[in-house]
Amino acid sequence: MPTLDWIGKKAVVNHHNEVPFHLLKCNDNLSVGDPGSGNLLVQGDNLLALKALLPYYAGQVKCIIIDPPYNTGVQGWTYNDNVSSPEMKSWLGKTVGKEAEDLSRHDKWLCMMYPRMQLLVRFLRSDGFLFVCLDEIEIARFRLMMEEILPPRCYITTLIWKSRRNLDNRSLHNVSSDHEYVVAYRMGTNGFRGQEKDMNKYSNADNDPRGPWMSDNLVGLATKDRRPNLHYDLVNPATGHVYPCPPKGWRYSQDTMAQKIEEGRILWPATRTGRPRHKKFAADLRSDYAGFSSFVECGNTNEGTEEVSRIMGGEQFIFPKPRTLIQTLLKQTTSGDDLVLDSFGGTGTTGHAVMAQNVEDMGTRKFIIVEMDNTICETVTRERLKRVLTGYDYTNSTGKEVSVRGINGGFRYCELGQPLFTPEGRIEDTVVSFKDLAHHVFFIATGEPLPHETELTTPLIGSANGVAVYLLYNGILGDETENGGNVLTREILALLPAYDGPKIVYGNGCMIAPDRLRRENITFRQVPYEVRVS
Repeated sequence: MPTLDWIGKKAVVNHHNEVPFHLLKCNDNLSVGDPGSGNLLVQGDNLLALKALLPYYAGQVKCIIIDPPYNTGVQGWTYNDNVSSPEMKSWLGKTVGKEAEDLSRHDKWLCMMYPRMQLLVRFLRSDGFLFVCLDEIEIARFRLMMEEILPPRCYITTLIWKSRRNLDNRSLHNVSSDHEYVVAYRMGTNGFRGQEKDMNKYSNADNDPRGPWMSDNLVGLATKDRRPNLHYDLVNPATGHVYPCPPKGWRYSQDTMAQKIEEGRILWPATRTGRPRHKKFAADLRSDYAGFSSFVECGNTNEGTEEVSRIMGGEQFIFPKPRTLIQTLLKQTTSGDDLVLDSFGGTGTTGHAVMAQNVEDMGTRKFIIVEMDNTICETVTRERLKRVLTGYDYTNSTGKEVSVRGINGGFRYCELGQPLFTPEGRIEDTVVSFKDLAHHVFFIATGEPLPHETELTTPLIGSANGVAVYLLYNGILGDETENGGNVLTREILALLPAYDGPKIVYGNGCMIAPDRLRRENITFRQVPYEVRVS
């Protein structure tokens, strides 16, 4: 299988494992509405933010939609659409080293995307979907890169949508690039929901007890040399009228046609020159949905700009994605209380789309939005989501004042806190709470996030896949002295909640002999040295 290589690749292939775990801290002053809504807006480098979120949300996201930089090289936009920002230059210098000085902009883009995609796919549920918005600049390289991250069977298709309203006359080759792409992947075997079929074609004028029906074509598509069994004259048994075989035959064989005649499913014409048709019943449909076209019908970037400008009081933004594009993807892949993630938050279109779709179909979807730029996150992403929640006014094209009602809900505004581990590998117990470390060690031990409803009042923090995980840390057993209760001794062992099966115990030390540990079915892991596995 062909593989993609680029300068700096060796430095980033495993970089997602080296990214430190950071703590997340909630900023109550910037949070909006109901803090228990389950929605998060996270400000911070999305690589660090994704690693911080992983112990809480791995394997729980139904749909990821990202709109990463297209790498056009343009630097004067509201959102730098390149990889030459000071933050990215600094990150590349630390991660790739001297090689970073020789990187082309395509090398830089791949170095930026690879570790982020490695982390993103770990958030997806077993039936999850991933959508990545791109244009022609990086789509070919991206697809080759993704073949190293996901099996080829995960690729669904590349959707196309019309992104421009008007022709671009500035093109060097006199061709206006009017479309962009959404590369679609799935983790399971399920596909898109499809488009709802037009049931207006079905009626029941003759009161058929089998229910609504429509008149459907009976003519086939194959010549006689290809499908001779479909070529025959059709006779109305009630009248004896003969209807000659069409040039490409009938849709059904003689045996099937005879059965349909017997069941009264053939509509005979009023004249001999007419053509019989098929009585197709709505009850026979396998699904209320038809196939989903790879040409997505939605708004364009001009409409995205206009909507954000209305919400933000006239302020102009450069071609954000139209909300209708994101909602189309959500309709196809999500429902109920599904979780949606966007780690390139921008103007917050995905969060807005999630809330709007919930209103449309009475859903309770949740979103996690990550935006790196502090100013944009606070003044644009947060402000847009806040106004969608609380309502806003704008002046329409006729000069009329319009009020838009808010949507019930809210979101927590989170920021990246300190790393879980100091550069020396220690855990600052005055900073890292029992809850923080519990989520981390449970994820490391089981590969699954600790359920949000876990109370965390005892050393037994939870179980998964037949294994229980215990944490001795910060005096969880009530001993507030230095190292009190954080060392596994016979006395502490007797105090641990019982579990009938394999147990993993994290603590500062262990004073129990290996034979006794084996008899108790315990694996001991020392904090912090055996916690830093990524």
